[in-house]
Amino acid sequence: MPRPIHAIIHQDALRHNLSVVRKTCPNSQVFAVVKANAYGHGIERAYAGLSAADGFALLDIAEAIRVRALGWTGPILLLEGIFSPQDLYDCANYQLSFSIHSQHQLDWVLQFNAPAQFDVYLKMNSGMNRLGFKPAEYPAIWKQLKALDHVASITHMMHFSDADADRLGKNGIDEQLSCFNQTVADLPGRRSLSNSAAILRHHDQVQSDAIRAGILLYGSSPDFPTHDLAHWDLKPSMSLVSELIAIQDLQMDETVGYGSNFTATEPMRIGIVACGYADGYQRISPTGTPVLVNGIRTQTIGRVSMDMLAVDLTPISDAEIGSEVVLWGQSSSGTVLPIDEVAASSGTVGYELMCGVTQRVNVVIQACSTTNL
Repeated sequence: MPRPIHAIIHQDALRHNLSVVRKTCPNSQVFAVVKANAYGHGIERAYAGLSAADGFALLDIAEAIRVRALGWTGPILLLEGIFSPQDLYDCANYQLSFSIHSQHQLDWVLQFNAPAQFDVYLKMNSGMNRLGFKPAEYPAIWKQLKALDHVASITHMMHFSDADADRLGKNGIDEQLSCFNQTVADLPGRRSLSNSAAILRHHDQVQSDAIRAGILLYGSSPDFPTHDLAHWDLKPSMSLVSELIAIQDLQMDETVGYGSNFTATEPMRIGIVACGYADGYQRISPTGTPVLVNGIRTQTIGRVSMDMLAVDLTPISDAEIGSEVVLWGQSSSGTVLPIDEVAASSGTVGYELMCGVTQRVNVVIQACSTTNL
């Protein structure tokens, strides 16, 4: 039989989290962001849970082709835009929208001379200083695009750097939003501003005709630890689940694992779990990282190794070989261990854990139910 560790993709949770976006921003077009192979879930595995979105947003044409192969005929947005002049022909062929955030992309569009009708998203750098045109140059570039016969529409686009918290001691979006609004005030067109954090935290303040829902769809709170997923009524879309494969009884002063960096201060019982950094679990996760055994919260102890880690069985009286261990997500009893809490123990975010699950981990799909939300 296969090694017991597996990742469960909860399609109903994806569908539920999408419904939260709908309720929060009922008048906006919702793009479900499926970059990075749907945040590690697999585009094909996530599709059924997200197919009620108005469009999909991703990074490259290969991902877009996979979405089209699933039967999707609606909008697809390339968030980083085009990477070569040839990409414009692919955008025309597969009916893809794309961002324009730099001069070389603009030049390719200006020089394009084949039949096409492109929906472009012109990106402004309003303070994040990652992609986009500075506000002073933005209106002139908009006018150049507006004059092109092969540009059907221009959506004004930007990305908030601090929608999840304060920015330089002030409300996280105020300065960037003000800059954006002033720059596009006299330029017609739709707007696309809100990411997950802005959708949940600032929907009353931001006018965003097209919103880009990313991490919240996958059951991770975009402003953790200020708010957890339960606060936003989100559900985990991925569970990493394994089993106990051994149990050890320790005496006081006995150590656990490589480096002997955990020493028992009293007699205790520990469990060995079939999960390690070769499965995508963080090697740097310290003693005390939360974990569920038989649906009961306990903690890891000692150093994570390539294929195994150890957990404290003190709170779990019925633990035995084969007992369920949830590294993050939902247990079979319904108890939830938010991925954000596990990630925080290692000083990272849930995004990285989702994207880091390795190929050797078997994936199980928990399909959407037939009932509507």
